[in-house]
Amino acid sequence: MNKMKTTIGILAMAVLSLTVSCKDNKESQHSEEAHSGEMEVHDHSEMNHDNSDGHHNGSESAERAIEASTQKSPATTPIIESYLQIKNALASDNKEAATKGASAMLAAISSFDMTKIDEAQHKEYMEIIESAKEHAEHIAKSPIDHQREHFETLSTDVMDLVTLLGTDKTLYQDYCPMKKVSWLSETKEIKNPFYGSKMLTCGSVKKQIN
Repeated sequence: MNKMKTTIGILAMAVLSLTVSCKDNKESQHSEEAHSGEMEVHDHSEMNHDNSDGHHNGSESAERAIEASTQKSPATTPIIESYLQIKNALASDNKEAATKGASAMLAAISSFDMTKIDEAQHKEYMEIIESAKEHAEHIAKSPIDHQREHFETLSTDVMDLVTLLGTDKTLYQDYCPMKKVSWLSETKEIKNPFYGSKMLTCGSVKKQIN
């Protein structure tokens, strides 16, 4: 009888031991799966961050020849002149002058006479000018490397503005083969705003406007 009780006791302990062991294994497996899930989410977040950076860095514009409006509009002159001020400052590696040029552009945008554009041009003008305003704001408060980055898109905006509304100024569309971007200048002489003194004469004139 005692022997039977001992046997039953041993069996009970074995069952209890197996039950506890199974529970521990499940908890351990669940913990590992949860940890693995957390790692996957973290990695996915990092991938999104990398893609975001890649997208930002891949914003180089291709070479293109702009078709300026046949209008000899003086309305765009203050915006263009402030753009040229930024361009010349960056070509001279002068961050402070570029900041002043950006502030001048913001003032020119604010004071632009909207009666000078017709209804058909209004939507496109607003899209161009909102982008130009955003990049001018960044140039006004950024170090020179970032000023040059924003100047790339600002150049596209100003070229689009000239295409839409025209200008009474004589301008030259220049192209930088290193950056694969275009910009506008008031002179035929190449002074590269994207590299400044490092490669001041890098580029070529692609087109004269007016």
